[in-house]
Amino acid sequence: SSGVAKKFTATEQTILLGTFSKTVVPGFRLGWIVLPDALYDKVLIAKQAADLHTNNFAQQVMYRYLRDNDTQKHIKCVREAYGKQANAMMNALKKYFPSEVKFTKPEGGMFLWVTLPDGKSALKLFNRTIKKKVAFVPGDPFYINKTDVNTLRLNFSCTPPELIKEGIKRFGAAYSE
Repeated sequence: SSGVAKKFTATEQTILLGTFSKTVVPGFRLGWIVLPDALYDKVLIAKQAADLHTNNFAQQVMYRYLRDNDTQKHIKCVREAYGKQANAMMNALKKYFPSEVKFTKPEGGMFLWVTLPDGKSALKLFNRTIKKKVAFVPGDPFYINKTDVNTLRLNFSCTPPELIKEGIKRFGAAYSE
């Protein structure tokens, strides 16, 4: 199939949201919505209140990509690449971190969630890793009314496995300091 969206009908109590970030291109930050016709005008007003408009150029590029390409084939390639990168990161974490540092095994997506031992600050660790040219997202923004947490998010999707191993090695060295 070309990947162009088919006509879907939402029941009056269903709203379906999605994104192209995990399947086509993360940088475009484009999403989609399927909703009952009766809600369309209200959602449009809410969207307009949230921002002035979505990037028209990115929308046109996405439309043409979906129209002209086999998205299922693309998703298969992305899954294979992300799988290799995720495995490289998990193997490196096992090698360069002590066993008390825990991490998720993702079923999809582009990130690992890491939990440091209680009392360890991901934000303080970030200040050490950045000196070694390794960055991650400290867990603080993922919580409400919680700061200086012991969790963090690692992205594996933009880096080849060899560099992931080197980055996690540096990360492990910063953790050990």
